[in-house]
Amino acid sequence: MPRILVAIVAFACPAFGLAQGAFPSRPVSMVIGFAPGGGADITARIIVKKLSENIGQSIIVENRAGAGGQIAATVVAKAAPDGYTIYLANVGVLAVAPHLVSNLPFNPERDFAPITMAVVLDNVLVVHPSVAARTLAEYIAEANRRPGGMPYGSSGIGGAGHLAGELLKLMAKANLVHVPYKGGGPAMSDVLGGQIPSLITTAGTAAPHVKAGKVRALATTGSKRSTFYPDVPPVAEAGYPGFEAVNWYAYVAPANTPREIVERWNREIVKTLNTQETREQLLANGMEPSPSTPEELARTIARELVVWGRVVKAAGIKAE
Repeated sequence: MPRILVAIVAFACPAFGLAQGAFPSRPVSMVIGFAPGGGADITARIIVKKLSENIGQSIIVENRAGAGGQIAATVVAKAAPDGYTIYLANVGVLAVAPHLVSNLPFNPERDFAPITMAVVLDNVLVVHPSVAARTLAEYIAEANRRPGGMPYGSSGIGGAGHLAGELLKLMAKANLVHVPYKGGGPAMSDVLGGQIPSLITTAGTAAPHVKAGKVRALATTGSKRSTFYPDVPPVAEAGYPGFEAVNWYAYVAPANTPREIVERWNREIVKTLNTQETREQLLANGMEPSPSTPEELARTIARELVVWGRVVKAAGIKAE
């Protein structure tokens, strides 16, 4: 083939450059929708170290906090589909927000290219020591006695913590009042400072403070006992059978990102999640590494959209 024709083919076909190892040739942005210190931030920073080594480029974690991850999602949906922006999204953005916000500026199934599931994790209900309750039943009773109800924090509207709280409110007929934050880190700071009495957050965010006795864990949100909190009963075991509200984080890219680049990211992130070092760090923070194919993640998003749509409707959850 003449050299000029080869050059034309190389210029016209993005996959050609990828095959030659051109991607990535510059630093990459990994966007998360929450402030530092919460579950998404912890997950991203554990993964990014080994992932950066694998791809041979620096990866910059960008905290675009606000609106339960919707600000970050909007930024990523509008980003260039060139593989240099990837998004560690949560269940709230990909499966709950469409049922809460009528004018959502993105569509989870249309505006993102699924890469892989990252982690699945339970949330945990914790209380400040000023709360007398030692069990979930006592917490609900105290909530119903309090004038104005029991405030509980979460990482944002439509996130797994918010959904867990509203589902508990529905099933237990509890007088709970949601207080949204821009991430689990800021919410935990307010619980520690006594500004709010309770919080539903990720295991990793709560763990050091539970261990130090600064907050008390009353219940987890999975369907069975958490290996991270074996002595803390799940809500389903503490009197509300069928209760389950787990969180998950997954990697997506802007829609129309070339398939070859999506597959490259899938290979590298899955390889990272399967390394012993990364797995141990994630598990130590209560997060179960759960790599998948892009197709499996797409099916999960579609299924969770249906599941959480039913919960939002049944619980009468409204955007605040």
